[in-house]
Amino acid sequence: MTRISIKQRVALELHRQLIKEQQEKHPLRQLFWECTLRCNLRCRHCGSDCHVSSSVPDMPFEDFRKVLRRVREVWDPHRIMIVITGGEPLMRKDLEKCGRAIYDMEFPWGLVSNGLLMTPRRIESLLAAGMHSATVSLDGFRDDHEWMRGVPGSFRHAEEAIRILAAEPDIKFDVVTCVNRRNYDTLDEFKDWLVSAGLKKWRLFTVFPAGRAVSDPELQLDREHFRGLMDFIAKVRTEGKIMPSYGCEGFLGEYEGRVRDHLYTCQAGLSVASVLADGSISACPSIRSDYRQGNIHTDDFTDVWENRFTLYRDRSWMKKRQMRRVQVVPLLRRQRHALAGQRRQSSALPSGQDGLII
Repeated sequence: MTRISIKQRVALELHRQLIKEQQEKHPLRQLFWECTLRCNLRCRHCGSDCHVSSSVPDMPFEDFRKVLRRVREVWDPHRIMIVITGGEPLMRKDLEKCGRAIYDMEFPWGLVSNGLLMTPRRIESLLAAGMHSATVSLDGFRDDHEWMRGVPGSFRHAEEAIRILAAEPDIKFDVVTCVNRRNYDTLDEFKDWLVSAGLKKWRLFTVFPAGRAVSDPELQLDREHFRGLMDFIAKVRTEGKIMPSYGCEGFLGEYEGRVRDHLYTCQAGLSVASVLADGSISACPSIRSDYRQGNIHTDDFTDVWENRFTLYRDRSWMKKRQMRRVQVVPLLRRQRHALAGQRRQSSALPSGQDGLII
C-alpha cells in the first residue's frame, strides 16, 4: 500500500486539532428523526427490522415537535439540519404536514428515501412543505437495483424521482449507491447515466458484513475491488462532470483527501444526533443498542446532548494497548450485534481492513 504523503500527514494533523476542538464544543448540526420503521422494500443487504407493518408504531409528530421546541430554545434552528429517515419516510401520509411544521419552526429539513413512493405529485407537495434536501437510493441499472432492493418496478420509480429532483435548482440532492460485486463492473457506465440524468452529487458506500449481508458474499468487495473503487472515485472527481464521494465510514489511508469532500472523522456525537422511532436518543441512526444515550420520553434532549455522549467525545479509550487486547473484540461483537438489529442499512470498510465504527 502506498504510504501517506507528507502533505496528507500535515493536513491530517491540522484536521486532528479541529476535531479536538469540535469534541470540546460539540455543536449540533444534524438531527436525524427516525419517523417510522415501516418500509416497502426488501433490501438484501439490510441488517434491519423494518417491515411494511412494524411492531414499533410511527412516532407521533407531537413527540418530536417537543424536542424541536426545546432545541430552538437553546440553539439557532437555522444551523441545525433535520434529516427525516426510517424505514421509508414516505410511508407516513402526514409527512408533508410534519415537514411544514419543521419548516415553520425555522429548521431546514430533508429526507432519505428509496424513491418508490416519490411520485411527481408527492415531490411537488414535499417541496411546497419546505423540503431543503433529499437523498434517493439507486444501486445501479434496473436488474442490479431490483436484485438489491427486492421489489420489481422499484428502479423505474427511483429513476423518475432522480430526474425530477436533479432538475430542481432550490434543493440539495444526491443519489446513494451500494457498491457490490454485482454492480462493480458497470460503475463507469452507470456514472455516465447519472450525468445524463442531471445528477451533480453521488455518494457510494460498501456493505458492513452484518445482518443479511453476513451470508451473502456477492455484497462484499475484496481488497482489490475496494482499491479499484477508491481509484474510480478519485478519477471521476477530477473529471468535473459529477462529484462522487465515498461514504463517511472508516479512515482510508492514502485515499484520505482524494475520495471525499472532507478528511475522515466520525461525526456521531460530535455534530450528529438522532431521535429514533422508540424515542431513544442516539448519535448516527446506524449506531444502535449499547450506544443509546437517553430517551426523549424521560430525558431532556438538550441535556443529553450537552452532558452525555462521552464515548464519542473522548476516544482515548480506543488508543490504549490493553483496550485493544482485552476489550475491542467484545466491543466489536456488541457493535455487530447492534448492527444486526439496526433499522437502516450500514456500511464500513471491507473485510480485512482496519476500522471501527463508533
